[in-house]
Amino acid sequence: MFRFELDAIDPTTQARVGRWMTPHGTVETPAFMPVGTLGTVKGLTPDMIRSTGAQQVLANTYHLALRPGAEVVQELGGLHRFMNWDGPILTDSGGFQVFSLAKLTKINDDRVVFRSHIDGSLLELSPERAVQIQEQLGADCIMCLDECPPHDVPRDRLIEAVDRTTAWALRCQQAQTRPDQALFGIVQGGTDPELRARSAAGLVPLEFPGYAIGGLSVGEAPSQMYDTLDVTVPLLPTDRPRYLMGVGRPEDLLEAVLRGVDLFDCVMPTRNGRNATAFTSRGLVKLRNSQYRTSTAPLDPACSCLACRDFSLGYLRHLFTAQEMLGPILISLHNLTFYQTLLRELRQAIRTGQSAEFRQAQLAQWRGSV
Repeated sequence: MFRFELDAIDPTTQARVGRWMTPHGTVETPAFMPVGTLGTVKGLTPDMIRSTGAQQVLANTYHLALRPGAEVVQELGGLHRFMNWDGPILTDSGGFQVFSLAKLTKINDDRVVFRSHIDGSLLELSPERAVQIQEQLGADCIMCLDECPPHDVPRDRLIEAVDRTTAWALRCQQAQTRPDQALFGIVQGGTDPELRARSAAGLVPLEFPGYAIGGLSVGEAPSQMYDTLDVTVPLLPTDRPRYLMGVGRPEDLLEAVLRGVDLFDCVMPTRNGRNATAFTSRGLVKLRNSQYRTSTAPLDPACSCLACRDFSLGYLRHLFTAQEMLGPILISLHNLTFYQTLLRELRQAIRTGQSAEFRQAQLAQWRGSV
């Protein structure tokens, strides 16, 4: 039902091309997953998402448990039917919200208790409940409940989070009842090499079908993230997909792929799109800049998406200055197309043993945002 096959490894780096086979289709890796927190990638229809080249999307356990409720999604046919996406879906476990909503949470070895950011009601997430919710949602790939602490907490707190994450992973595995969902373990440990090794040593023997690297892109410097990946990725099985959670700058994707990472997700392309910032082949374009007021040029001549094909920079800028909803829609669509194009071209570079050259060429193109 689930299978991961490696097609090519670039001998000059650790970059690899593979195929992650799921009940709802095959994902060519390395791959980027658009984030559909509440069962929708903001502002985009499923057809629009498919047009970008996206193969798999992500939804959020915590948010969907609050509204409309996992039981409602289940009654409406599960996430695939609910959001009309027939490709693979991954749901996170709610563990990241332990970090992002820290002021609204209480955590102990048994569970996390959230106070809803919507109405103040309580939501309890134990490892067993996190799995139950994700089974009701019906995604192809589901995640163990983990604790994601800030990167700068004292070492004894990091140790506590690593050991709690390991204990919760075993409980999640024991709670799983659906064979048609792949449960991933999540390696924690901040930027501490010893604690990353400790986390991997606890999780790898559990033989999960895939492994995620959590607790990065939470405030540490990019160089610290890369150093942590250098330590962590080699600890994970080569025959399982490796998923770097919540990391999304284009340069970070390149660096992570060359270190052997297969899957990514991040809100960055759509969030930036809603805020008038486009990723292009020549760097960032900030569309509120007055220099584009009368420009008839396309946003990115190297892109064939709807925004670049049919509209001028001057028009796209107008949409944002006039606060028209079409602006965020078009630039979100463009940014996701940019990400998918980047990963598709990177896969080809890996196949030809040129991933390092591809990285250098891309970084040179992006220097000096406009």
